[in-house]
Amino acid sequence: MGTDQIRRWESGALAHAVSDPFGQGPLPWLRGDEYYFADTGQIIPWYVDPVPARGGAGVPAPRRPGPRTADDVHRQIKGFATASTVAPGEAVDFRITVDPPQQFGVDVYRIGHYGGDGAAKISSSPRLSGIVQPPPLTVERTVSCHHWWLSWRLQIPGYWSTGAHVAVLTTADGYRSHIPFLIRDATPADLLLVLPDITWQAYNLYPEDGRTGASLYHAWDADGRLLGEEGAATTVSFDRPFAGAGLPLHVGHAYDFIRWAERYGYSLAYADTRDLHAGRIDPSRYRGMVFPGHDEYWSVPMRQAVEAARDAGTSLVFLSANTMYWQVDLAPSPAGPDHLLSCRKRRGPGRSALWRDVSPPEQQLLGIQYAGRVPEPAPLVVRNADHWLWEATGAGEGDELPGLVAGEADRYYPRTALPEHTRRILLAHSPYRDGEGAVRHQETSLYRAPSGALVFAAGTFAWSPALDRPGHTDARVQRATANLLDRICKRC
Repeated sequence: MGTDQIRRWESGALAHAVSDPFGQGPLPWLRGDEYYFADTGQIIPWYVDPVPARGGAGVPAPRRPGPRTADDVHRQIKGFATASTVAPGEAVDFRITVDPPQQFGVDVYRIGHYGGDGAAKISSSPRLSGIVQPPPLTVERTVSCHHWWLSWRLQIPGYWSTGAHVAVLTTADGYRSHIPFLIRDATPADLLLVLPDITWQAYNLYPEDGRTGASLYHAWDADGRLLGEEGAATTVSFDRPFAGAGLPLHVGHAYDFIRWAERYGYSLAYADTRDLHAGRIDPSRYRGMVFPGHDEYWSVPMRQAVEAARDAGTSLVFLSANTMYWQVDLAPSPAGPDHLLSCRKRRGPGRSALWRDVSPPEQQLLGIQYAGRVPEPAPLVVRNADHWLWEATGAGEGDELPGLVAGEADRYYPRTALPEHTRRILLAHSPYRDGEGAVRHQETSLYRAPSGALVFAAGTFAWSPALDRPGHTDARVQRATANLLDRICKRC
């Protein structure tokens, strides 16, 4: 297998030419088991057949023994939850394929600090009998597995804590995959944490097999060549596993915030973006809403719910970049409402799918908007250091926070209207070079709405990882985030 094919199998992690610059983050079952090309250092999935490197050397053995990650080519074990969020007392259904058929087990973990482990196992299934499910159904580029048989139903006890959970699937012969899901609740909390499940699905290339899979960014032609957006899907289904290890691209950014926030005792409720879209959550009941990760795809009902919450006094915290870039529609599938995600992007006549090309652009909610990719991490340069956000951080005017502008970046567009506000300030102004070598600037924004709500936008992918990811934490970002949330939660 040549390097072109290897890159094809990796394309889920490289979708849209944007890889998570910080990986998945520390989770107890995701440590190690990587291969590397000896001559390039390129990470190769364990399941790729070893190939000789220059000089005849083979790919090194894994760093340590352990379960092997299932892949989308052989589908040793893959699965999905029929609902991404569930309330205590309800059930979550898992549809799982196992090839060859054999017994498997499911361990359920809850994401949190847990003394630095990143997660804790809270339940395990009995031994289950696995079957080979039918191939995915495809209509044009849309791939769905809604016709798979039910494999296991997990009844959620009323005493379980709300939060982000991961079902870890392991076959008898040691292959492993994952299914993320969320337990939501209507109990009071200071902060509502919103996970970007719509954006996660937009990037999902399952099955990443060189033939069938498609996302809103990629698909394959008949010869197995990876196509870009011109050949990608315009509609994708939530009824399928996530490509590769079964965890969404950038999921670690959300988990970073969760670990940090739970460590310091913030009162959290949980929802995902489809909950906002469907009106299952009233965000105005919370002091603040936190969007911890890459949250690029928004529907009109999502935006309406968030703006109504802001105008009712609920603060908004956006800890990433490239937020609310594409406008999308959700539609029903045979499996239920809001199971199909559509975004036509640049195809055909009609209006653009970019929020900035319709009214109003995203800056009128966020205070800044997407500027572009950041090929190499750059320092975040502090601005207005006498502002309370930077209080007790030790950061001075013009100080550089290394590597804190990474992945993608936002900035203020002077020709685009700002939201109505009583006070507005930029708290970082950071130069970086784009893919053509031109100097661009990242900015971090904060404004107060007439309702009194604060709206913060970090403007970089690197903010959440700086909170609680070993090797990437920054004490100044941790303190600045605490200053912000403490004001929102009325701790100070």
